[in-house]
Amino acid sequence: MLDLIPLAIFDASQFFQWFVENANYTFVFVFMVIESSFIPFPSEVVVPPAAYLACSNAGAGAGMNVFWVVIVATLGALVGAFINYFLALWIGRPVVYAFADSRIGHALLINREKVQKAEDYFDRHGAISTFVGRLIPAIRQLISIPAGIARMNIFQFAVFTFLGALVWNSVLGALGFWLSTTVTPDQLFDKVEEYNRYLTWIGYGIAGVCVIFIIFNAFRGTNKKGKDKESV
Repeated sequence: MLDLIPLAIFDASQFFQWFVENANYTFVFVFMVIESSFIPFPSEVVVPPAAYLACSNAGAGAGMNVFWVVIVATLGALVGAFINYFLALWIGRPVVYAFADSRIGHALLINREKVQKAEDYFDRHGAISTFVGRLIPAIRQLISIPAGIARMNIFQFAVFTFLGALVWNSVLGALGFWLSTTVTPDQLFDKVEEYNRYLTWIGYGIAGVCVIFIIFNAFRGTNKKGKDKESV
């Protein structure tokens, strides 16, 4: 499974082939906006092939740069996240859950349990969850909703979302770069699908390291304050 949805649901292999033949910065941006909003769409069929083409300087990717592929993809993810943020901010929690319970919501693979999971994650980890959540499958697309419901500071939201998306897209870009040195274009889709589960675990791993670092700093700050009080 690539990210939130199985490949077969929208015939990702055909889309993948089309994207390889037509890849450019505009398409990277547009599809990453879609991926980051409430419409389920796998970023793995966008960033790795674009990075692959940029690094191999082949076909539609000729003239693209892998660095700009990652940046454009990250900006697209930020715009998509803003869509979720402002929708949740404007329509409120009851409407968000009503949509999650609706047939349209279910058609988009959104349900009450997924929204509740994202909201619980946000409640547990606070503002930093918009960074860490960008690295976790099934949380990535929806973490912006509880941020909007909670009316999180828009500047903090933008910074944490951008950084989280940048880390994830850098991983995807690195995969595309590595594949450009090891596989031919006709093998690309199969290899991306094969390595997707490893990408998932990489995301969990990076998120885990971030959480441990945050907890470590929190405890270190508490201990420092305690020692300062004792020394007074």
